[in-house]
Amino acid sequence: MTRIATVQTDTGPLYGAVTDAGFVALSPDFPQWPTLREVIEADALNQVADAAQGRAPTHMVSEFRYLPPIPAPEKIICVGVNFPDRNAEYKDGSDQPKYMSLFPRFPRSFTGHDRPLIRPPENHTLDYEGEVAIVIGKGGRRIAAGDAYDHIAALTLANEGTIRDWVRHAKFNVTQGKNWDNSGALGPWLVPFTDAAQLDDARIVTRVNGEVRQDDTLNRMMFPIREEIAYISTFTTLVPGDIIITGTPTGAGARFDPPRYLKPGDVVEVTVDGIGTLRNTVEDEA
Repeated sequence: MTRIATVQTDTGPLYGAVTDAGFVALSPDFPQWPTLREVIEADALNQVADAAQGRAPTHMVSEFRYLPPIPAPEKIICVGVNFPDRNAEYKDGSDQPKYMSLFPRFPRSFTGHDRPLIRPPENHTLDYEGEVAIVIGKGGRRIAAGDAYDHIAALTLANEGTIRDWVRHAKFNVTQGKNWDNSGALGPWLVPFTDAAQLDDARIVTRVNGEVRQDDTLNRMMFPIREEIAYISTFTTLVPGDIIITGTPTGAGARFDPPRYLKPGDVVEVTVDGIGTLRNTVEDEA
């Protein structure tokens, strides 16, 4: 499995390939593409991956830390309440909605793999949401659902961390509960999208301190990823590097009785076979 990541080193951020032995820095070989966003825009992700073949690691595991794979994407759009059981969790008697719920997240609200999610002092209802995230490769407007997969460059994972009390501050607006600095995570890396089965057969499992909290398959989504791309591109032009976070299964902490919110010391892991595991600890804001 090809794993292309953005990392922070003593000399600054780099992108390259993650191997079992460490990290192979590749960005110095491609100065025309300063970040993975430009790599994707040039449709060169596989070219970059090929450049890692046979190369020894340039950095051992202790010599880098993960950053979100795409720096400063133009858009991060999240799809809410996208599994049948998740809709039922709201206990409002509603049927499947006609249209999907969407909200934006800002890049600063995400940290990288193996970094702490930050619980703010203003409110301690920090919750987890394990999700698959897609990275747009070929941009477009009014993309047909049948063509949608042609517009995906890569896959990654998201923990769409949420301050639950703050999503209830207004009648219809969840944005302020979804955008606390470093409350969520993206990563660990990008896996090039090559086969529909990578999404159609994917299973999301979220664990907190080793306990399975979420477990479902993408083929049960109320709004499949093809439809997400088609619907979102109806009203906004998707561009290379845009991220769509596709929806979380039932089992978030807010839906337990009593709620089971994250606290300092917790470890959250989001796993999808064929993509990897996104792991984060939890800390209080300093």
